Amino acid sequence: MLSFLANPDRFMAFSRWAAPMFGVMAAGLMAVGLWLGFAAPEDYQQGDTVRMMFIHVPASWLALFVYLCLGVASFLSLVFRHALADAAAKAAAPLGAVFTALALITGSLWGKPMWGTWWVWDARLTSVLVLFLFYLGYIALRAAMDDETKGGRAAAILALVGLVNLPIVKFSVDWWNSLHQGASVFRAEGPAMTNDYLIPLLLMGLGYMAAFGSLWLVRIRAEVWRRKATVLALKAAEA
Repeated sequence: MLSFLANPDRFMAFSRWAAPMFGVMAAGLMAVGLWLGFAAPEDYQQGDTVRMMFIHVPASWLALFVYLCLGVASFLSLVFRHALADAAAKAAAPLGAVFTALALITGSLWGKPMWGTWWVWDARLTSVLVLFLFYLGYIALRAAMDDETKGGRAAAILALVGLVNLPIVKFSVDWWNSLHQGASVFRAEGPAMTNDYLIPLLLMGLGYMAAFGSLWLVRIRAEVWRRKATVLALKAAEA
């Protein structure tokens, strides 16, 4: 599959129909997920504030997943010098930054009534903030260099370094004391919540994933067209 999509022409043909398909899937999944989420009963401890979970938790999942995609694309770009992988990495970074910012903002809004404060410098929140800074650093490093090739390689190295932070974010609650709740869905002993909350949460997670897939494909397509236009402009200037 990866070798198939590594061909720019094949990728453009695939993404032409896949991007809108994922967009429709995202709208449907999130509409149903939100409806079921707001129809779920209040939590006996958190009351209505528990509904923030359906926005915050999927955003947190996507913050990690998108960075993993960024890291893999950066590795392929750096090692194999593949232009499409570089375009994919460049396209993923702003999307990941948005998901991470959404996770931080909604986490603060949820944390205020639960913890009595907007922010605490514990391991989970701090490591997610570091993840956000890696996203911003990647974007800034690419933009800071006039030579796009050198900027892409430098940013790819930074992205690979940032992969070290992913297990820290994931396991920070287990490794250190934290106010943040531990894993409730992906556990060896099974989910720690009832279907009233689990089903809409999973639907929202799938909806976020589909939305990312759609937006990522659209952004990669735009980057491919931009690079083609740049090459044509240079050829026209030399003629």
